[in-house]
Amino acid sequence: MSTAIESGLYVFLLASFVGFEVIRRVPPLFHTPLMSLTNAVAGISLVGSLVIAGSDQGAVSTILGTVAVTASTINVVGGFLITDRMLKMFRPRDAAPKAGAPKGGAAGGASAWDWLLARFRKNAATGTVQEAGR
Repeated sequence: MSTAIESGLYVFLLASFVGFEVIRRVPPLFHTPLMSLTNAVAGISLVGSLVIAGSDQGAVSTILGTVAVTASTINVVGGFLITDRMLKMFRPRDAAPKAGAPKGGAAGGASAWDWLLARFRKNAATGTVQEAGR
């Protein structure tokens, strides 16, 4: 049993050091895509914690799984809020909207769906999808 604990601790410490060095060397340009990737990993941990909470392996497992679901949910929601706030920093504040630009979404900016609709349009005559401006 102590060998398993030692191995787990060794892997945890090694992953911590490697992760710290990798994150430290990321240029500022890649911080937002990296945040999106970590949100995806947090979503995977949320699914795993849901499985643990619902596995019915005992009261302790259910309680720890519920705590993990709560922590993972807070992590995912907070990550998306921070990523959205970071992306808003790159939007021009006083830029006038272009003619034919999509209207603002619920948060005041264009949603991803509005962007896709503006970027790609379906040619009614041929039924093919064409990129706008090409």
